[in-house]
Amino acid sequence: MKSSSRHYLKLFSLSFLLLFVLAACGEAQTTGSTGTPTPSPPITVNLGYFPNITHAIALVGVANKTFEKAFGANTLKVTTFNAGPNLIEALQAGSIDIGYVGPNPAINGYVTGHGQTLRIIAGASSGGALFIVRPGANIKSAADLAGKKLATPQKGGTQDISLRYYLQKHNLKSTDDGGSVQILPADNSVILNEFKQGQIDGAWVPEPWASRLVQEGKGTVFVDERTLWPNNKFVTTNVVVRKAFLDQHPDVVAEFLKAHVETVQYINKNLPDAEKLVNDQLQTLTGKPLAQSVLDQSFKDLDITYDPLAKSLFTSANNAFSLGFLGDSKPDLSHIYDLDPLNKILKDKGLATVAAS
Repeated sequence: MKSSSRHYLKLFSLSFLLLFVLAACGEAQTTGSTGTPTPSPPITVNLGYFPNITHAIALVGVANKTFEKAFGANTLKVTTFNAGPNLIEALQAGSIDIGYVGPNPAINGYVTGHGQTLRIIAGASSGGALFIVRPGANIKSAADLAGKKLATPQKGGTQDISLRYYLQKHNLKSTDDGGSVQILPADNSVILNEFKQGQIDGAWVPEPWASRLVQEGKGTVFVDERTLWPNNKFVTTNVVVRKAFLDQHPDVVAEFLKAHVETVQYINKNLPDAEKLVNDQLQTLTGKPLAQSVLDQSFKDLDITYDPLAKSLFTSANNAFSLGFLGDSKPDLSHIYDLDPLNKILKDKGLATVAAS
C-alpha cells in the first residue's frame, strides 16, 4: 500500500513538473525567442484640436499624415473643438489622449484634476489673438468699453481670460461680476455672424477669426495681444497629454513629439505650402476655405513654435487667479510641465532645448 502511494506521488510530481515546463515554454513563446517582450498590441490615439490657425501644427500634421506615420501600427483618431474647456473635459473623461489647447484651459484642467490629469509636453503657437471692435460701437479707448456687449469663444478659455483681465486692468468688470460689460460666450462662427449684424460690439478671438472680423465684418484691431507681453511673445497654444496615457505609452508620446517638432520645422520653412494644407483642412472641417488675404494675415499675426513659453503661462495663471477662476488659494503648478521627452528629441536634432520656467 505504501509502495503504491509512493508510485502515485511520483506520477503526480512528474505530471506537475511537465505542466510547469509546458507553461514555461508557452511563456517563452509569448516573450519571443530572445526573451524580449513582444510588441504591445496597437492602440487608438485620440487627438484633439481646433479648426484655427493657432492650431496650424495639428492641421498640417494631420493633412501631411505626419502624425499617422509616426504612430505606425497605432490608429489616429481626431476630434475638433471650438474652445479649450470642452477639450479639457474630453481629456479628463478619457476620450482625448493628446490635445492642442490654450494655456488657461490647460491650467484649469491641471488644477481641477489635482495635478494628476494632464501634463504640458510642448508649445504650439505664440500670438494670434486680437481684440476686434465694430466701428459703429464708437470704442476709442478702454473707458468706452463700459456698457458694451463683447464676445469670446468660451468662458474660462484663453481669450476670455485675456479680455476679463484687460477689463480689470482698466477698472472695468463684466456683468456677471457686478460690472457693466456684457461678455457672451459663443462659437467663433456665431461671433462672426453677430459681429456682422451689429449684435455685439467687439470680440477677443484667435486667428483666423480675428482677421475675418476685420476683413468680412469691417472691424478694427483694438488690441493685438502681442503688445501686452514682453518681446511680443506669449503662449497661445500648448500640447497637453493625458497623464495616464503618458505613463502607459511614453514611446507613442515620444513619436508624436518628434512628428510635432518636424511639423513646426516644415511650416516655418514651407509657409506657402503649409498655408494651402491648412486651408484645405479648414475647408474640410468647416465647409468653406479662407480667403487668401485672411490666411496671409493670420499667419503674420502669430509664430509657430514648439517652445511652450512657460513664463507666459505662469503669468496667465496669475491673471486667472486674480479673476477668481482658480479657487481661493493660488495653485501649485510646479509639475504642470513634462518637457523631458521634447528636450531629448531637440537634443537629438541638435536644437536648443526649452525651459519649464
